[in-house]
Amino acid sequence: MKLTLCYAPQTCATVPFITLTEAGADFDVHNLNSRSGQLKSPEFLRLNPKHKVPVLIIDGDPLTENLAIQIWIARNFPAAKLLPADPLAEVKAISLMSFFGSGIHPHLTPNARPENYCDLPGSAESVKRVGNKLLFEDFAVVENLLEGRVWFFDHFTAPDAYFFWCFRRAISFKLDLSQFRNCMAHFERMQQRASTQKLAAHEKRVMEEFAKVA
Repeated sequence: MKLTLCYAPQTCATVPFITLTEAGADFDVHNLNSRSGQLKSPEFLRLNPKHKVPVLIIDGDPLTENLAIQIWIARNFPAAKLLPADPLAEVKAISLMSFFGSGIHPHLTPNARPENYCDLPGSAESVKRVGNKLLFEDFAVVENLLEGRVWFFDHFTAPDAYFFWCFRRAISFKLDLSQFRNCMAHFERMQQRASTQKLAAHEKRVMEEFAKVA
């Protein structure tokens, strides 16, 4: 089986990079510069007309959407235990990742692209303020879920990788997240995992390469 992950630095494509690594999967990485228009190139649009990463190409067949990719990885690498074994816990893990993807992710985006939400001159700060109010409400939910816990479930699972990206992205926007102590502790634990350190090294190398050709 040949696997290729279409990846762009700092995007949510970091999630399958981590889970594929945790699974011990043999995969190639196709690095894309999301700031240079590569995601809207004819070549990439043939893989994903939604012009988004991640895309996991499985024996030439592209699979899109992070939630679906996480479920595919978990099913095809069961030894990694990327989803809980208990059926109810498994669907709760999927529900949690759905919340991260459809709830938290859209509330992060106003910080990066406020013009996607309102194109009126001078509206950017207002868009960010409203988006961050919703984002902090989301983080408060997760803060309670992590109370007294190391991971979301009894061991590391795919939701941990997904939330790591969410919180990491919020940190990159220099938001004051000090009130979310459980989320921050989870983030710090994730940073200690070999898979996350491999991601960080890869991301640094790719961003340096992109900077050379900018």
